[in-house]
Amino acid sequence: MVVDDNFYMSLAISEAWKYQLLTYPNPAVGAVVLKNDELLSIQAHKCAGEAHAEVLALKEAYLKKYPNDLLSKIVDVFEIHDYLEFNTKDFFEDCTIYVSLEPCNHLGKTPSCAKLLEKLKIKRLVISCKDDNKKASGGSKILKDKGIEVKYSCMEKEGKSLLYPFLQWSKKSFVFFKMAQTLNGAINGGKISGKQTLKYIHSLRNKIDLLCIGGNTVRQDKPVLDTRYIKDGINPDILIYSKQKSFDKSIALFNVLNRNVYINDNLDKLDNSNFVMIEGGYNLLEVLKNKIDYVILLITPEMKYGLNYISKMKLNFEIIYEHYIEDDKIVYLKIIK
Repeated sequence: MVVDDNFYMSLAISEAWKYQLLTYPNPAVGAVVLKNDELLSIQAHKCAGEAHAEVLALKEAYLKKYPNDLLSKIVDVFEIHDYLEFNTKDFFEDCTIYVSLEPCNHLGKTPSCAKLLEKLKIKRLVISCKDDNKKASGGSKILKDKGIEVKYSCMEKEGKSLLYPFLQWSKKSFVFFKMAQTLNGAINGGKISGKQTLKYIHSLRNKIDLLCIGGNTVRQDKPVLDTRYIKDGINPDILIYSKQKSFDKSIALFNVLNRNVYINDNLDKLDNSNFVMIEGGYNLLEVLKNKIDYVILLITPEMKYGLNYISKMKLNFEIIYEHYIEDDKIVYLKIIK
């Protein structure tokens, strides 16, 4: 039987997109474990400091065969590594591991995934993108030197699209614009997105260094711009982009604890922050289009009366990826400049 490497890599990449931007400052990475043509697990890295995609996939794969094993109770990433290395015998020796980014080759907040795969003596490793980070790269060479088959560049274009935000914020600021709308393009009239999508937005706010919003939106909508939909969220600092500096300080966003609010008529703070989210409508998108790396469009499946796109601005986009959070469609767009 010929194994379709692209199919299994697509599963890994799709899983990673569910956590895109939420892994900051780490990249979003997905992994799949295949054992004798049986799909055992699909996993992704979920949060910096926690287990990497490969380790989660290995753990899930082993527990699929041995659901009552002690491994099910282990959550510490170092303990998971140790348990997999010393207690799974030869379980992984006939396994192929698919991973969207070359396994890491260094000890940081987590142990080296490449060295774990070496110890487990996996049969085959399939990689979408090599890791160009000098600190973490070289994992695949370790495995090749041990006689493990390694295949490179499987769905490399899709892997690089997944990796793009990480590459950007590793060398400069990464700025994305979030806009929620109905099917007919209405962007006003209160909450548009569903509860799970709002939770996703608040999870993004929890990761960013700065949230930028236009002055008119602040005056009209009087937003809070906090992280109340997630547990122990960190409320982001706010940049209000406005020529007029006077605001009603009773507006909710000014009264959130442990936050700085800046009111500027320039965008210097965008360049001096590593990970920036912009929330707004068409006018702000037009003003800031040259600063934006991504547009994240949240589309709810309903039509209603409201403000539609009426600007004379013309923008062309490349659709990078799209998926769903319950009924809402999430579209990642890159502006073609």
